[in-house]
Amino acid sequence: MPKHSGKFLLTTLFVSILLVTGCRINYSFTGASIAPDVKTVYIDYFPNRARVVNPTLSNTFTEALKDKFVNETGLTLRNDQGDLEFSGEITGYDIRPLSIQKSNDGRDVASQNRLTVTVKVKFVNNKDHDQDFNSTFSAFFDWDSTKNLSDVEDQAVSDITEQLVDDIFNRSVANW
Repeated sequence: MPKHSGKFLLTTLFVSILLVTGCRINYSFTGASIAPDVKTVYIDYFPNRARVVNPTLSNTFTEALKDKFVNETGLTLRNDQGDLEFSGEITGYDIRPLSIQKSNDGRDVASQNRLTVTVKVKFVNNKDHDQDFNSTFSAFFDWDSTKNLSDVEDQAVSDITEQLVDDIFNRSVANW
């Protein structure tokens, strides 16, 4: 083994350590980029203020948002103030007909329906207020009009909640 290989190995190790420890932003496999001084997150309960109220939506949405941040960022969930804070309310739970067509007897009928959920979110980054926002997020689920909402509502709420949580996560910590 050449004499200089130990020196090369030592230099390579030193440079590697500098590169790893000198990084100012933490990156994860989820796409989140969170400053290293951000350690905690607080997610307030999102009450349902929509005209039509699904009795489980507030809890389902709030818990899904908490789970996303705890599981995909390594942040500690707090019961009050955190480095990152989320609050807001569910403002819409709307059902609309889509794809209006003429039936065999000449009446207008919907071949599909759409459930849209809208959430107003206030995000505060107590470590970098330039990232704060107040925004509205919406997601929808379409289904065949031969089925009632009660037949698809559990799946619709699950799919919509997942999309809303992903959108909020991406806007707040993935900087998309």
